[in-house]
Amino acid sequence: MGKKSENAAAPESKPAAAAPATAAAAPEKKKKPSVAEIFETLEYGPAPESPAAANAWLDDHGRDFGHFINGEWYKPDGRKQYESFNPSNNEVLAKTIQGEAADVDYAVKHARTAFNSWSALSGHQRARHMYSIARHIQKHQRLIAVVESMDNGKPVRESRDADVAVVARWFYHYAGWAQLSDTEMKDWKPCGVVGGIVAWNFPLMLLAWKVAPALAMGNTVIMKPATYTRLTALLFAEICAEAGLPPGVFNVVTGSGSFGSALAGHPDVDKVGFTGSTGVGQLLRRLTAGTGKKISLELGGKSPVVVFDDADLDAAVEGVVDAIWFNQGQVCSAGSRLLVQETVYDTIVAKIKERMSHLRLGDSLDKCIDMGAIVHPSQRDTIEEYVQSARDEGCEVHQLYATMPETGCYYPPTLITNVNTSSRVVQEEIFGPVLTVLKFRTAKEAIALSNNTIFGLGSSVWTENLPKSLEVALSIKAGTCWINSHNLFDAAAGFGGYRESGFGRDGGKEGLYEYAKPAWQPRYRPQPADDVSKFGGNLPPRPLNPSLGQAPKSAVVAENTPTVDRTYKMYVGGKQCRPDAPYSLSIFGADGKMMGQVGDGNRKDIRNAVEAAHKAWPGWGKRAAHNRAQIVYYMAENLEIRRDEIAGRLAAFSGQSVEEARKEVDASIERLFHWGAYADKYGGTVQETTLYGATVKIFEPVGPIGIACPDACPLLGFVSLFAPAVIRGNTVVIVPSEKCPLLACDLYQVFDTSDLPAGVVNIVTGNRDHLSKYLAEHMDIESMWYFGTADGSKFIETASAENCKRTWVNYGYERDWFNKQQGCGEEFLIQATECKNIWMPMGTTFAN
Repeated sequence: MGKKSENAAAPESKPAAAAPATAAAAPEKKKKPSVAEIFETLEYGPAPESPAAANAWLDDHGRDFGHFINGEWYKPDGRKQYESFNPSNNEVLAKTIQGEAADVDYAVKHARTAFNSWSALSGHQRARHMYSIARHIQKHQRLIAVVESMDNGKPVRESRDADVAVVARWFYHYAGWAQLSDTEMKDWKPCGVVGGIVAWNFPLMLLAWKVAPALAMGNTVIMKPATYTRLTALLFAEICAEAGLPPGVFNVVTGSGSFGSALAGHPDVDKVGFTGSTGVGQLLRRLTAGTGKKISLELGGKSPVVVFDDADLDAAVEGVVDAIWFNQGQVCSAGSRLLVQETVYDTIVAKIKERMSHLRLGDSLDKCIDMGAIVHPSQRDTIEEYVQSARDEGCEVHQLYATMPETGCYYPPTLITNVNTSSRVVQEEIFGPVLTVLKFRTAKEAIALSNNTIFGLGSSVWTENLPKSLEVALSIKAGTCWINSHNLFDAAAGFGGYRESGFGRDGGKEGLYEYAKPAWQPRYRPQPADDVSKFGGNLPPRPLNPSLGQAPKSAVVAENTPTVDRTYKMYVGGKQCRPDAPYSLSIFGADGKMMGQVGDGNRKDIRNAVEAAHKAWPGWGKRAAHNRAQIVYYMAENLEIRRDEIAGRLAAFSGQSVEEARKEVDASIERLFHWGAYADKYGGTVQETTLYGATVKIFEPVGPIGIACPDACPLLGFVSLFAPAVIRGNTVVIVPSEKCPLLACDLYQVFDTSDLPAGVVNIVTGNRDHLSKYLAEHMDIESMWYFGTADGSKFIETASAENCKRTWVNYGYERDWFNKQQGCGEEFLIQATECKNIWMPMGTTFAN
């Protein structure tokens, strides 16, 4: 059981299979070591957890399970079955049902019925139910841990001490939010029926992350566990029934991946919560596009672990072990990219190799092992294929361990050196016990390497220098950053990603919003076209027949003298720019006469505007919030100076009286003040986690945001959308009202005279849908806000799946921009920010 020899090219550390015994040879019986020998070798002995209770539970059900719907087992005839097996020893555990579409209908019907009564309960009543669930989890925690480890292959020590403890904590925490929901979430209401789909790496924990906040807000839930790991979800359903949860509030259905799609696509499912691979998340985003369903995606990651030369190197090495070999590396936030300052690179690599040589792989129920089994042979094959590709690229592969069984689905801990930034194993999520190592010289280089990824889920920084750690943590674009630690989770702190790691958060108050919608908002049920692939087409305008609208006449020279011709240009990078294609769009007033012309933008105009927004974003995002507020207040001041002029133009367009038009101008001024006030009042808070230290929630800017404005309230709608975005540090590319863009164009001078930095607000006029198409498809737009048609909303959500950008669309429904909740409610701030949690442990003073 000592250290295995190392080979940089091949997995030499797999134990050779023992020669088969002949018929005459008796198997050799291993001599039990004496106490003196144990003290000499310090060899581990087995410490098995008994599977008796788990096997008894399986036997109680004949090792044959159906769905759990409406508080009872439901096993329709004619369904195929799937065998769940223990990856540690390949033993079959039970059969589970492969659901069909009719089963989804049945589950949704009962969940909808239960929603009517569950959502009508007071927050206190729901809190009592959730508290009971938490208590019953603790009463059965050993059974849950054993079933989880048998079904998944992870060490029972991790299931017992991490997973089940987190599950109970989640329900206790959200029982508290249920109690407070009537006041803390008074402007929000439940979505309705939630369809939850979770991955196999943390089967029960991921389930709890979805179910607890959903129930707290008054939703009912239908959960589809992963194909490989169904048993603890079914056990949990029984525990909920034992705890007294009303029938239909929580339901479990089992089936294939296509069955999960049927659940997500069901017309009476109001919200989809998914944890899994980026590829499946993109599929679900396209499937639900344009339906009005709310969706949150917690997807893949390629998390950096940044080790500086002033770190406690031994602690950092232990942190790396936890970051990548916890749960066999099958963790979405696994620290699979190790970035080491070059002055300590050799030292760190040597220490990691030494530490690897002592890692013990073994049966999941042995409490003395470090790593268990890979969940399924197909996943093990995927891992091996990635490692082989590294060998083929010329990388050095090191595989070391102390023990590994000859049978079962195991893969050795793997370290890959001599990689480069474009290596496949550096760029793609492997989802296994594979660590890559890169060098860096400066903190700036470490930040650049950390952000050189399509993902943005987790990260960690290792240094004894607090200012450095905070600056690096804030600079890494990831939803969570752990300082001198990794893979810490708590119900009070939201967990989720940026970019292709998805959107939405599990945990904290931020997790509640994923299962709620504004109280004023109905359940949108749009009817978009089936095929929106041709959305956004545009035919350039032609010369107008004079009988359709004459050019405006001058008010300051002789009668019938036309005004000096003026066509409004784009506003890009702080300058007025001509459109790429010299086409102009005529704008008409309520009387049918032409009020003016604007440039008709195209794809290249969007490209130029996005480049300007991207260039301005780093500086604008780092400006003091007070400074951003002063600039927005200055806008309000300058807009008021032109109040009557702009009100007159608005009246000419809309046909309303000048007095009515002034109300919209005044509301726009007030809205600028409203959002200016929030510039320095939504920065975050300290989360009260179980960590001995500080967990700080920071609301970061999203980045460059694309915005397509509605035609209704052309000034107020424009201001209501760009202002919350820019006060939170974002830059915008905004398409104003297509019918009346002149009011937005009138703000060019307001921006210029309000000290707004170039590129923060970029305005491209023209066909709204044509321009929105290119904004949604642009890879450097981090979020797309669209207030247009049902077809446009579907296209935006479909296109966003390509890089998992966030979206906010109206599905063709209008909102009242004068109404406080609809025009400047809390949802605007949520859409304008990314929630990051920075975990900072402490303990040097009172550690002993």
